[in-house]
Amino acid sequence: MNIAVIGATGKFGRLFISKLLSIPNYQITAISKSAENIYENSHRVTAKSIDATNQKDLKSALENQDIVFCAVSGSDQVTIARNLTELNVNRLIFMSVVGIYNELPKGNGDEFNLDNEPEQRVHRNATDIIENSSLDYTILRSGYIAYQNEEDYVITKKGEPAKGYVSNAKSIKKIVLDIIKNPKLYSCESISVTRDMS
Repeated sequence: MNIAVIGATGKFGRLFISKLLSIPNYQITAISKSAENIYENSHRVTAKSIDATNQKDLKSALENQDIVFCAVSGSDQVTIARNLTELNVNRLIFMSVVGIYNELPKGNGDEFNLDNEPEQRVHRNATDIIENSSLDYTILRSGYIAYQNEEDYVITKKGEPAKGYVSNAKSIKKIVLDIIKNPKLYSCESISVTRDMS
């Protein structure tokens, strides 16, 4: 299976690629502006130092990919989301954040809701682009990522209150791998993966 990771040099991107490399039969394309400075090309890894906001370069990097995992945050997220929809990738897992639907309950991180935190707008705009596309996508909303070696999570879907605003990296890795193993899982859904802090 061919898996592309956009945002491959970010903290979570590196951690996730390390996990993928522990599983046989996954061919990985690592994509970021500095991917070739971090990853050596091998029989399992192809590093592509590109700007994913450049549609032509992104199209070339995503040729023959079965699954695309986008772990990019920040202002480029909207342009990358638009590029992914126009390129019509096979299966997309797109990381976003809790709070974009104002789904965090009062007293449980509601200060991070879109109505209270203007910086959430870019995440919401990018998510809207993906959700309004014809792609086979999963929006995976995380909270603040804690790099602890434990799985402690609850999944909620769009329209349900999120249970918290902190996510364990190990839990996110598990859910993304579950989707890779079973691409029909959470197809065309937006899910949050957070600790239960309710």
